[in-house]
Amino acid sequence: MFLTKKNVNLYYIHKVMKYKCFFLLLFYSLFFSQNKSTDSLKVLDYDKLKNKFYEYYENEDILKTKYVAQYYLQKAKKEKNKLQIAEGYILVHFNEDFPTALKYIDSLAIITKDVKGTLYPSRTYLMKGNLYFKHDYLKKALDNYVIALQYAKDQENQKQIAYANINIAYLNSYLGKYSKAAKIFRYYLYNSNNLTNETQHNQMRVSLINCYIELNKLDSANILIKEGKVSSFTNKSKYSVNQYTYFTGYSYLKQKKYKEAIPELLKAYNFFSGINDNNANYALYSLGKSYDGLNDKEKAVQYFTQLDANIQKTNKTFPQLREVYTYLIDYYKNINNQEKQLYYIDRFLKVDKKLDEQFEYLSTELYQKYDTPNLLEEKEQIINSLENRKMLLYVSIGFLCIILLFLFLLYNRSKKIEKKHRKIAHDLIESIERKSLEMPENRQDVVQFQNIEKVDIEEDKIVRTTPEDVVQFILKELEIFEKKEFFLKKGTTSASLAKSIKTNTTYLSEVINTYKGKNFAGYLNDLRIDFALNRLVKDKKFRSYKLSVIAEELGYNNEQAFSLAFKKKTGTSLSIYIKEIEKSTSL
Repeated sequence: MFLTKKNVNLYYIHKVMKYKCFFLLLFYSLFFSQNKSTDSLKVLDYDKLKNKFYEYYENEDILKTKYVAQYYLQKAKKEKNKLQIAEGYILVHFNEDFPTALKYIDSLAIITKDVKGTLYPSRTYLMKGNLYFKHDYLKKALDNYVIALQYAKDQENQKQIAYANINIAYLNSYLGKYSKAAKIFRYYLYNSNNLTNETQHNQMRVSLINCYIELNKLDSANILIKEGKVSSFTNKSKYSVNQYTYFTGYSYLKQKKYKEAIPELLKAYNFFSGINDNNANYALYSLGKSYDGLNDKEKAVQYFTQLDANIQKTNKTFPQLREVYTYLIDYYKNINNQEKQLYYIDRFLKVDKKLDEQFEYLSTELYQKYDTPNLLEEKEQIINSLENRKMLLYVSIGFLCIILLFLFLLYNRSKKIEKKHRKIAHDLIESIERKSLEMPENRQDVVQFQNIEKVDIEEDKIVRTTPEDVVQFILKELEIFEKKEFFLKKGTTSASLAKSIKTNTTYLSEVINTYKGKNFAGYLNDLRIDFALNRLVKDKKFRSYKLSVIAEELGYNNEQAFSLAFKKKTGTSLSIYIKEIEKSTSL
C-alpha cells in the first residue's frame, strides 16, 4: 500500500516531528515511484502488458503481478473494451483467494455473454475448471472442462480444444491413468501449434516427465528434465528450475538412489514451501519415502507428519496420501503409541473417504462424459471415411456391435459374479453374528470336540499307525494350539509344530488328516481365515488396516498369499467382505 499526503501529515502530528523531512522524502519517493511505474505501463499495449504480467507471475513477484493485472483491467474498463475487460478479469483472478477469484470468473461470464466469435464461452468454463482444480474441487473441475470442450468443438476452436484435452489429461494423471495422460501431453508437446507460449510448452514437458517417472520410463524422463533445466535457466524462471530439481530427486527416488534424491528434494521443498505452493507437499512425500528407503523411520515420520499438517491447512489431497497415513499408523503401532495410532487412523479414514469420492466420480464421469463422446466421434469419422466402401463399413459396424455385445456380456457376468460374492460375504457375516449370539465362547471348544469325535467315527475304517495314546496327546495339543491362536505365528510348519509338541511329523500329519479331514496346510489356512472372518466383523480398527498389515498379523508371508487363501476358502474377496461388513454396521 502506498502512503498518501494525508497519512504522512497525521503521522507527523501524532508522532515525532524531527522525522518530518524523512517521511516527506519517503512519501515523494513512493509517489513518484508509483507514477513512474504507471507511466512505464502507459506506453505498453495489451499484449505487452500481458507479457509483463506473466513475466512477474513466473518469477513469483506477487505485488507487481497484482499491480499490472489491476492496471490492465482499469485500462480496459476506461476504454470500454469488452474483450480486454474479460482478459483483465482473468489476469486479476490468478492471485486472489478462491471466493474472490470465483467472483471474477463469474464477471468474466457476464461480460462475454454477448461476445461473438469462437473464444467464449469455452474459455470461461476452462478458467472456472482450472480454478476448481487448483483448489481440489475435482468433480466441478471435470464438469467445467467437459462443457468447455463441447463449446470448443461446436465452434471449431482448436486452441480451446487443446486446452480442454490437456486439462482432462491432468485428471487422468491424478487417477493414475498415466499412459492415457502421457499420450495427450506428448502430442501437444511435440505438436505445439495450438499452444501459444513457452509457459504452456513447459507445463506439457513437466506433466509428461511426471507420467514417464510413474511409468518407470526413467531414461525418457531424464532427457526431458535436462531439456527443461536448460530452458528454465535461459528464461530465468525460478519456479520451473525448482520443478525440474524436484523431478531430478523424484527420479533418483524411483531408482532407489535415496542419498542422491534427498538434496534435490530439499532444494525443491525449500523453494515451494516459501511460496505456499502445493508442490511442497509432493516434495515432503518424496522426502519421507527417501528416508524410509534409507531405513531412517524417524526422519520419514518427521516429513510425513509435516505433510499431514499441510494437508489439514489446505485440504488438498492426492492419492499417495494413503501410503503416508498407513505408514504413520504402522510406525506408532510398532512403538505402542496408541493415541497417535488412533489419530492417524482417523486422519486416514477422512482423507480416504474424500479420495474415494473423487475417484468414484471422476472414473465414472470421465468415461461417460469424455471417453465415450470421443469414441463416438471416432466412430463417426470412421463411418464418413468409409462412405464409398459400404461393404467395409458394414463389417466395421458389425465388428463394433460384436465388441459392444461382448463388453455388455462381460459387464453382466461381472455384475452377477459381484452379486454372488456379496451374497456369500453377507451370509458369512450373518453366520458369524448368529453364532456370536447363540453360542458363548466357552461352548465353541465343545462343538469343535464333538466334530472331532464325528470325524473319528467316520474315519474308523482307516488303518492308522499312530498309537491311541499319542493320538489323544496330539489332539489335546492341537486344541491348545487353536485356543491360544498359535496358528497366527508366521513361519508355522508341520515340522515346527511337531517339534514344539514333542512328536514327529508322521504322527502329526496322520492325526490332522484323520481327525480334521484335511492336510496340515489346509488345516492351518482354515484356522487363519476363520480367525480373520470373525475379527474383521468384530474389530473396526482391524478392518481399517491395509491388506499387508492384516496378512502379517495372520501369519502370511505376503498379502497375495492371504488374498488367494481368503478367496479360495470363502468364495468371495476380502474387499467385498469388508464392504459388506461396513454396510451392515451402518444400518
